Amino acid sequence: MTKKALCIGINDYPGTGSDLSGCVNDAGDWASTLAARGYAVTKMLDAQATRAAMIDAMGKLISGAQRGDTVVITYSGHGTWQPDSSGDEPDGRDEALCPHDITTRGALLDDDLHTLFTNHAQGVRIVLISDSCHSGSVTRGDESDLDPGMPRARFLPPEAWMPADRLPRSTARPTVLVSGLARSGGDLLLAGCKDTEYSWDTRFNGRPNGAFTYYALKTLKTLPANTTYSKWVTAIRSYLPSTSLPQAPQILGSTTAKKWKALD
Repeated sequence: MTKKALCIGINDYPGTGSDLSGCVNDAGDWASTLAARGYAVTKMLDAQATRAAMIDAMGKLISGAQRGDTVVITYSGHGTWQPDSSGDEPDGRDEALCPHDITTRGALLDDDLHTLFTNHAQGVRIVLISDSCHSGSVTRGDESDLDPGMPRARFLPPEAWMPADRLPRSTARPTVLVSGLARSGGDLLLAGCKDTEYSWDTRFNGRPNGAFTYYALKTLKTLPANTTYSKWVTAIRSYLPSTSLPQAPQILGSTTAKKWKALD
């Protein structure tokens, strides 16, 4: 049995005017945590995370896994959407991750992810941890760690990267990245927010991070070694959503997968 992880963090989005600040730190923090738990970790940061490189790295990691192996992929960066061209989306939109070269090579669509995440052997555990996208209205939670003057939404509107002649008539609605990833065939998805919300790029004690990543790793340190993914997400929800960070972390997968030991 092997444990492998890919940690992607993209702050730099050339040509969009929408750079982020906490995603590279997120990737490093996830990588350190996973390495300490016995994972062989690859990091992909900023210019390394092109569309082609992301597809290649994810594809090799997933297709190369064998029964009993565990694969964890973390993504911190923008989410977006574009008009559906294949007719498989009820809302007429393909949800997507945003690679570094999105303005020249386009987004990494949920259709692409579906192809990648269904190409694995039986008995392989795949966990996706997505700290990107979406806005909500619930007000509760502990904000004592949060620096003032923050945060920023991790959502890249189509008009920031898509040619004008391809833009849909309305671009007001946020992408539904959560459902896009959930239907891609992964065994378990941990997401920073509901599909009607944003995940937030912010700063804690002077250091940039994604809100979901920060609280996920903060709570993980306090939980027993045999904590399940379900109990982990419950602990994260003691912090999120809050007044300044209106995002509700989500866990999607089978009942069995939710009971796996977190990052085991």
